[in-house]
Amino acid sequence: MINYFLIAVTAVISILAFQNPELMEKLKFNAYKIKYSKQTWRFFTYGLVHAGWMHLIVNMFVLWSFGEIVENFLVQQFGYKGDIYYLLLYVAGIIFSTLVDFRRNKENIYYNAVGASGAVSAVVFASILIHPGGSIFVFPIPIPIPSWLFGILYLAYSAYMAKRGTDNVGHTAHFWGAVVGVIFMVLMTPSVFHSFIGYFIG
Repeated sequence: MINYFLIAVTAVISILAFQNPELMEKLKFNAYKIKYSKQTWRFFTYGLVHAGWMHLIVNMFVLWSFGEIVENFLVQQFGYKGDIYYLLLYVAGIIFSTLVDFRRNKENIYYNAVGASGAVSAVVFASILIHPGGSIFVFPIPIPIPSWLFGILYLAYSAYMAKRGTDNVGHTAHFWGAVVGVIFMVLMTPSVFHSFIGYFIG
């Protein structure tokens, strides 16, 4: 239920921001303004707005695809508290995935970022820990990729592209969002990590 709530809220606020540049400006991530204007809300609100329809649709589709798996697992483990923990996972993914970019760009007034990709990465990697034997389809590859292999390739690609810095994609946030998802699940449910390792060693 929380997953659908997150999708709905993010979609509504993103669509409003598409039509209202002033709202977009107030919500997007800007490390300079966080540091010098004390606009700390931007650590979170940037995850509620997106650069365009495709950006929004892709993020929300991926969240819809993987979020319910993680939320249901946490509810099974912790009862009604599982919904709260899922929300905490998502929020942690939003906030902590930008800390490296904040450190790097706090003197750069022109650096901005939007999108829930860091939080979505956290959810995807949480689901990989839960179901390492699952498969993920990545367009345009016509065959499923084992989820654990996808995770390795995704982290390697994100780290490489973040180092290059040649496009306008938040690869650093993707990478650290994924790390947040793994750390969160290991801390909350150590048995998941043991099961993950056990999948490979039998």
